[in-house]
Amino acid sequence: MQNNHNISILVISITSPILIGVYKNNNLMETISKEGKTSDVLPIIFDKLLKKYIINSITYVNGPGSFMAIKVSYIFLKTICIVNDIKLFASSGFNYNQNSPIKALGKKYFFKAQDDKIELDFLNDQSEILPFKLPQMLNEDLLTTSCEPNYNLPAVN
Repeated sequence: MQNNHNISILVISITSPILIGVYKNNNLMETISKEGKTSDVLPIIFDKLLKKYIINSITYVNGPGSFMAIKVSYIFLKTICIVNDIKLFASSGFNYNQNSPIKALGKKYFFKAQDDKIELDFLNDQSEILPFKLPQMLNEDLLTTSCEPNYNLPAVN
């Protein structure tokens, strides 16, 4: 195990491929991109990461996006953090795709409104879907300790 200190992990698992960034002193030093189901991919990746690094914190995208991917990520990462005494943080998916629409259900997408509320609607002609990207620097101002999943479920009529 490398004796790297100040190691943080960022997990973007609401889309495929799953993106994982390894940050030392908040600077990106390793990128992992893996196709597959969150439930299959995360255990394999974290088995390697926990053997390679001393991890101080893990941040995951807690929404909006795939309900199942968010739920699986939260349960898996929360367990890893409890067992290994690692801090867990959450961040919005909009922070990593330049606020572009995020796939929801069917043909609908999540949009970030100007008042930071999240709306569910169909794409329009002006909508541009940008890929998720790991930032070169981890911005701690975008992280929250309120880590529960943010499903943004539509109201039931």
